[in-house]
Amino acid sequence: MTCPNPAKFFPANTALALRDGAMKNKIALITGGGTGIGKAIATTFAALGAKVAIAARRTDILEKTAADIRKETGGICEPFKMDVKDATLVAAAIDEIEKKFGQTPNVVVNNAAGNFIMATERLSDNAIGTVVDIVLKGTMRVTKEVGLRCIKNGTGCAVLSITTPYARAGAPFVVPSAISKSGVETMTKSLATEWAKYGLRFNAIAPGPFPTEGAFGRLSTMTFEEAVAAAATTVPVGRCGVLEELGNISAFICSDYGNFINGAIIDIDGAQQHFNHGSSFSPALHEMTSDDWAAIEDKIRGRTSKTKSKM
Repeated sequence: MTCPNPAKFFPANTALALRDGAMKNKIALITGGGTGIGKAIATTFAALGAKVAIAARRTDILEKTAADIRKETGGICEPFKMDVKDATLVAAAIDEIEKKFGQTPNVVVNNAAGNFIMATERLSDNAIGTVVDIVLKGTMRVTKEVGLRCIKNGTGCAVLSITTPYARAGAPFVVPSAISKSGVETMTKSLATEWAKYGLRFNAIAPGPFPTEGAFGRLSTMTFEEAVAAAATTVPVGRCGVLEELGNISAFICSDYGNFINGAIIDIDGAQQHFNHGSSFSPALHEMTSDDWAAIEDKIRGRTSKTKSKM
């Protein structure tokens, strides 16, 4: 069973975890930064003093988000149009970021994504290719473009990619996303060893259920509120995550406090992936009372003719 009182034992702390100015020496590029997880991370970074570049295809959303972040944090956040499916447009956007801030980003958050639920046998080649192009190849394009510039300039960079626990476990009905996110995690571990000599480090965080309109509004037939409530019943700590928690862990990893973290894949899911998984014992065991367990214990001891332990 899940925790019946998460507000008491596992309350969500939305305050900044790091001290003021903890990212004042950072220029952070966040793809998919206009909404959801990307917006939350951008807000945290700006509040901690980073100069933030949010990038996506829709400039109207980006401009509003950037304005909202500046108003909320008093920090620096600028919008940049970028389509991660096009290497030329990726390079052009980074050119603009360099012109605006005077240097190549030294923090990158690969958050741009695409996903939908569908029976795999019904997927067209184009549907599969679109998700792979955004999630896997798009992440690689941004990482390679920024990475090569940092190597040339002799500047370091912290690259953080947003993945998912099912990148390792597999996930039916979201196969294009699963194979793409798995590839991103492999890229992360590979470049963590190959490019550390150039001053670059690579990590990924894999969020579980964090309610956003993208994940909970478009990937479910339920209402947003119903989807959130249903997801909470699958998490041992008894609740879904809040976006500020992702902002805080992302800030720590990408700040100088996280300099020894490299090649890590960090799950932040309240242990959801380990709860009643396929090879676990029956979930009904959570409902057993003390008397039920005593009866089972007596039965087991009766078979082995052992007396009850005094320990």
